[in-house]
Amino acid sequence: MSYRTLLKDHRGLIGIAFLAMFTSSLGQSFFVGLFQAPIAARLGFTAGEFGTAYSLVTLAAGFAVLRLGPSIDWLAPRRFALAILVALGIGILLLTASPWWPLGVLGLGLVRLCGQGMMSHLGNTLAGREFEVLRGRALGLAGMGLMLGETLLPPLVAGLLVWFGWRELWWALGAALGVLWGLSLWTAPWPSAPRTRRPQGGQASGPRPFRDTRFWRLLPLLMTLPVAMTGLFIYQATLTSAMGSSLAVYSLALTGMGLGKLPGALLGGHWVDRLGPVRLARLYLLPFALGLVLALTQGGHLAVWALMVGGGLAMGAQESIATSLLVRLWGAEHLGRVRSTLSAAMVFSTGIAPGVLGVALDLGTPISMVLGGMLALLVAGWWLAQGVLRQADGT
Repeated sequence: MSYRTLLKDHRGLIGIAFLAMFTSSLGQSFFVGLFQAPIAARLGFTAGEFGTAYSLVTLAAGFAVLRLGPSIDWLAPRRFALAILVALGIGILLLTASPWWPLGVLGLGLVRLCGQGMMSHLGNTLAGREFEVLRGRALGLAGMGLMLGETLLPPLVAGLLVWFGWRELWWALGAALGVLWGLSLWTAPWPSAPRTRRPQGGQASGPRPFRDTRFWRLLPLLMTLPVAMTGLFIYQATLTSAMGSSLAVYSLALTGMGLGKLPGALLGGHWVDRLGPVRLARLYLLPFALGLVLALTQGGHLAVWALMVGGGLAMGAQESIATSLLVRLWGAEHLGRVRSTLSAAMVFSTGIAPGVLGVALDLGTPISMVLGGMLALLVAGWWLAQGVLRQADGT
């Protein structure tokens, strides 16, 4: 079945997942970073203090996702979405209008939790759980919501800031998304949850990934790309200087990364459905591995382009592969629990990675050694996951 047929027959459900992924942009680092200076000024923070607060609320959001994410397995998705939207709205109001910095930081935490955390969790869980034969394609289409946000929102914000203040812009975007969500909550064909209520006594049922060795053996494979790309984003100036390139080239390469995500998502979703997630899990990091090899051996502008485009292709495909693999191993009825555990682990690792890399660079570690470490982590993660992938291929 083609993407066209999928959209024709299931446009309502795909639309919900797509809208959830687009709405997650409000809590993503790329969007919050556009307002870093005015937010820090309003809270009375220096740049360093804002960075510390941002890291702390991100880690807190990771713990919250771990706690709250599994509830999508027994709560009706419509109610789950409504709760996230209310909390996101409260977070935006606290962040933009509160006169006290503790409430502003709380608002920032709610925006991170409900945007990057719970909205993306909602979109990916619905697309991964409600489709079987077409799961890869559905995840690819849902992921394009975030890609649209990454492509559309930065220039839109830059243009609108000429006429609006940053707070008014947040309110306008929140109101526009609220209208779209109102229509979706009222008219869209929302599915039911796999289980209608949590077991009596509050005892969690189903898999416990942190107690499953398969999860720990699979985690490095899925963690390598987000951790490495976070480091390359944060230390872009160091990277371009060491590679003999420039920030102007890096900016253009970021556009190439965004463009690379589109075929990564569409082709990745198509191949997941045709070849299965296990085969793709063994191959999808090859573009980024090639980028690392070219950066280590060639340098220059080519290195920056190879890293960004290779990373974009792999990032576009990762969500379809990862979510489909989780379903293969632990079942669709428990996807909310397993995926929230993976999301929390990703948040923790990407929150810690910039600090670790910063210490290494401060100690004089050359960027070539950092890139070599990323390549070594990629190879080690791939090797460690092979036993789990072979088991998944036999189920």
